[in-house]
Order: sequence, then C-alpha cells, then structure tokens
Amino acid sequence: MRTLIFGDIHGGLRALEQAMERAKVTAEDHLIFLGDYVDGWSESAEVIDKLMELQKSNKTTFIRGNHDDLVQQWLEGKEMSPKWLQHGGQSTIDSYSRRSKEEIKTHLDFYKTFKDYHIDEHNRMFCHAGFQNLNGPEHEWHTTVFFWDRTLWEMVCAMRDDIAESDALYPKRLKLFTEIFIGHTPTTRINKTTPVNKANVWNLDTGAAFKGPLTVMDVHTKEYWQSDPLPTLYPNENGRN
Repeated sequence: MRTLIFGDIHGGLRALEQAMERAKVTAEDHLIFLGDYVDGWSESAEVIDKLMELQKSNKTTFIRGNHDDLVQQWLEGKEMSPKWLQHGGQSTIDSYSRRSKEEIKTHLDFYKTFKDYHIDEHNRMFCHAGFQNLNGPEHEWHTTVFFWDRTLWEMVCAMRDDIAESDALYPKRLKLFTEIFIGHTPTTRINKTTPVNKANVWNLDTGAAFKGPLTVMDVHTKEYWQSDPLPTLYPNENGRN
C-alpha cells in the first residue's frame, strides 16, 4: 500500500482527477490530503464531493486548511470578512449556490471531521501550515496555528544548508519528527512548481490556486505526479490570480 500526499487543491477538481490518474491511484493507496480543498477555481463543492467519495473507497486522512476553516465558518452562517471574498471565497459561494440545503449540511458535517494534523507510525507529521511550539503540536495554545502559520516554512527556507542537527542553533521543532509535510505557502513564491524539501520539511503546495499544477507525492519514495497548470484546465477562469 502506498501513502500518497496531495497538495492544495483550491477548487480544481479537474486537476485532482488528472493528478490521480497520472499517479494511478488504486483503492489500496492511503490518501493524505494537506488541506485547502476550496476557494479558487469553480469546483469547490465538487472537490468536496470527490473527497467524500474517496473516503468510501480508500483509507483517507483529511487535514484542515485555512480556506477549509473559512468555508466551514461561512457554511455555519458566520459573518465573513471581505478579505475572504478577495482570496477565493466568491468562487466557493458560487459553487455552493447550486446545492440544496441537505447537500450543504452533508458537506458541513464532513468539514467538521478534518484533522488539525496527523502523525503516522513512522513519526512523520502532516499538517497544512505548520506549528510553533518547541515542545510539539500537542502543546499549542491555539489550533489556528496548524492552518495559518508560515513561520515553520520561512524558518527552513532561511536555514543554512550545512547546519548540522547537533548544532546548538538547529531548530528544536525540526528534531521532533522524522519528516514534516505541509502545504499552505506556494512553492511558486520561490520560483518552484515542484515539491520543495528544506531540512526535513516537504512543501507540497505547488501553486494550484494560481498558475501552478496540483501535486501528489509518494511519501516513501518521493516520486511525484502533477496535473497540468490549473489555468490550462480552467481557461475561462482566473482562480486566485
């Protein structure tokens, strides 16, 4: 059984299906999704439909992204900041405008099952954004850090490549896990459209919300597969660009 990790999807159902086809996903694979399933391209509700289907056919782990949390709040009837609309929220509102109250309730129940983070039997951590507490994620005071924090990624990007784990300056956070897999901050910000490894952190967000592809990676072998860039799959849309 493979363990396959999926980066941020942002409403791009066509990309998800294409990446799965190229990875030759089977029912034997454990699928870990790193969050941000919605807000961006036009098929946010359809992506959630697909994830719920996969939950029936595969072993699945769904991590909560910041955009998933925002959409959950909106589905619960909370007042939203205009900033959400500017960052992909309107596309999600439009997607759900075609859904019945029963379908929306089913989706909302699904959103509530998402995990803040997952640690597997090999002491690998999976979360959307990162964590801050030097003693580990279970010591965080506020769970929003798991899907909003960018300091973990910024830290590893700024580290010297030659710093040894035995060095007194080596970040304590990184010593807690064998590997850490995140999304949230697009690798396109450092001009990469493939998974990026810094220290023991892997970033799988290859910019699918914008002009990049969607990525799925085998956690063991690090082989990865990608969709076409999202603008080519949704030529009449802007995504979050």
